[in-house]
Amino acid sequence: MSKDIRIKKGLNINLVGAAEQTTSKAVLSNVYAINLNDFHGITPKMLVKEGTVVKAGEPLFYNKNQEEMQFVSPVAGELVEIERGARRRILSLKIRANKSNEVVVHKTLNLANASGEEIKAQLLGSGCWPFIKQRPYDVVANPEVAPKAIFISGYTTAPLAADLDYVLKGKENEMQAAVTALAKLTSGQVHISVNSSNSPLSGLSGITEHKVSGPHPAGLVGTQINRIDPINKGETVWTINAQDLVIIGELLLTGKFNAQRTIALSGSVVKAPRYYTATIGAEISTFLYVSGVSMENFRVINGDVLTGSKTTPEGYLGFYNNTVTVIPEGDDYELFGWNKPVFNKVSTTRAMTFSWLFSKKKYDLNTNTNGEHRAFVVTGQYEKVFPLDIFPMQLLKACMIKDLDEMEQLGLYEVAPEDFSLTEFVCISKQPHQQIIREGLDLLQKEIG
Repeated sequence: MSKDIRIKKGLNINLVGAAEQTTSKAVLSNVYAINLNDFHGITPKMLVKEGTVVKAGEPLFYNKNQEEMQFVSPVAGELVEIERGARRRILSLKIRANKSNEVVVHKTLNLANASGEEIKAQLLGSGCWPFIKQRPYDVVANPEVAPKAIFISGYTTAPLAADLDYVLKGKENEMQAAVTALAKLTSGQVHISVNSSNSPLSGLSGITEHKVSGPHPAGLVGTQINRIDPINKGETVWTINAQDLVIIGELLLTGKFNAQRTIALSGSVVKAPRYYTATIGAEISTFLYVSGVSMENFRVINGDVLTGSKTTPEGYLGFYNNTVTVIPEGDDYELFGWNKPVFNKVSTTRAMTFSWLFSKKKYDLNTNTNGEHRAFVVTGQYEKVFPLDIFPMQLLKACMIKDLDEMEQLGLYEVAPEDFSLTEFVCISKQPHQQIIREGLDLLQKEIG
């Protein structure tokens, strides 16, 4: 059964440099890295030492708070570096790949007869569990707390993000296996949101399908949760990226952890933006320089332009990312840029800006914030692009002053930092909305749990 969700509030940011729908295989990386910042709130305990040779899918560390939750190597090779920061906190692990291609093979399950506990144990021990995240708190899911529902978004609306209809084509068997298994981990429903009936996710059995339309953030899973089954205090839901279903499904069908995914290399600086098949943790330079760049002063973003993190061409593909965006660095400033008509920028205001007249025009934007950090200014702009039934400015202020009661009452349990990426983009005050929400969620989890 399909249920329609129509989003009216929001903003589509049309940028130059969308990836052409052709897929190439990235050059094999010499070194692969696992960044511990990808697993927010996880305290790692190492299982191997530097110099250890590991197979693909072999556990590297586990979660201190849930020892059965394993994190595995994406490739076969030697663990050459454990990078540490203050107080010897582990920051990243680097594996130099070898040519053996040895893979850990787990036993396969008969999904029709397997119990929820058997499936859970398989996912925890194989390294696939970190793909499952939970709300509240937007962290790796707690396997001891059953969710009331599971949500998967099969529709992307973020600027220059990978087209899921394209990257998931032909992966229906793996996705069906993953969905069948996940359905046994919840007493509720598995909600999948798509934009059209042509989506590879459309028609999978054992799901509740929703047709979503509207501007960004219609494709964010938080928007869909808000419209389908909002989270109340004491409730938990799980979310999974659509492309990660393929990795989970392949593990369940073959017993092998295959960390390959199709990523979109996009952005106005890329000479030939396209899709690449790469392994989680691969060096970005292995596919970036194949496509080529058109200028020297640019920024590489691990993810999309609204929610991704700054990196370098020598950086590594993030654990959850299926997009790498490259746009001009915005370290130059316009003289009297605030005091003249603007035709080449996106703005929700009509004060000497004209993007509202050209809704389908594509822009070549850089990273310049076009202003300095200042106190909040009440303009009503957040509410125009924020479709959740939440007061965004009031929630941001409650997080800043650490008012736990207000944070609860204003709906912090329901949101993740990415839900505030668009309000951050339109913010006249240049406040770091996503960072504020992340700090608020961490405080709420620490104090209330």
